Amino acid sequence: MSGLTGKRVALTGPRKAAELSVIVEKQGGVPLVRPAQGTIAVEREEVGREIVKLLGQGADWVLLTTGIGTELLYQAAESIGRADDFVETLRRAKIAARGYKTVNFLKTLGLTPDVRDDDGTTEGLMRALSPYDLQGKQVALQLYGDPAPRLVGWLRERGAMDFEILPYRHVPPELDVVDTLLAEILRGDVDAVTFTSTPQARFLMTYARERGLAPQVLDAFRGPVVAVAVGKVTAEALREEGIERVIAPEQERMGSMIVSLTRYYESVEKGSPDGEQ
Repeated sequence: MSGLTGKRVALTGPRKAAELSVIVEKQGGVPLVRPAQGTIAVEREEVGREIVKLLGQGADWVLLTTGIGTELLYQAAESIGRADDFVETLRRAKIAARGYKTVNFLKTLGLTPDVRDDDGTTEGLMRALSPYDLQGKQVALQLYGDPAPRLVGWLRERGAMDFEILPYRHVPPELDVVDTLLAEILRGDVDAVTFTSTPQARFLMTYARERGLAPQVLDAFRGPVVAVAVGKVTAEALREEGIERVIAPEQERMGSMIVSLTRYYESVEKGSPDGEQ
């Protein structure tokens, strides 16, 4: 008998929910599709203005946190006829990159980061930047989909003068679905909640705080409800939001996420909880 037999697993990711439902069912669980992520809208005119600002004033450091965001910046520069200037501005600055996708896109531009994380997380990027003096330095910070409050706070504590170069806005998910999910979490009507991206974690807890329910939700995640992340970056966001127990696989794969949850429940049954990252 699988450790997921009869477990009710809420799926907050809107993409590939059907595929993930099948994986949960194969492990004996009961999938509940509860999208907690809307869409991300890039403000292209605003991005263009930020690109012009970056090219005009330059930066001592450029921090690139996602491959897709870095590519969108390049495309924005290309759309205003400033792609070569953008690459040259990056070449003159020191570049700090998070994640292999970011590094791979930089390679296509002929660029190599001066600093990169060691594990794909914001925490890893901060560790890599720690030896450098950022006091008074102009730091251009590329964000996409995640406001990265810890990174922004860390930069300001170190005296950096940061400015964002990829504004975006979230179009929220259907709030009645999120209300249903919160009620299920608080009543213990779900056994686990899966998160496949950082915006799902951010939105759920931001909405819970707006409704005055955050303390109860965090209590539920300490108790009967298990938070499950697809990988290290999403797990990091959950912990930043105050969720202490997070199950996550080493390899960022949806199937691996469900396998990790199954193993967690099996270890609980044996009296030796395991699987937290």
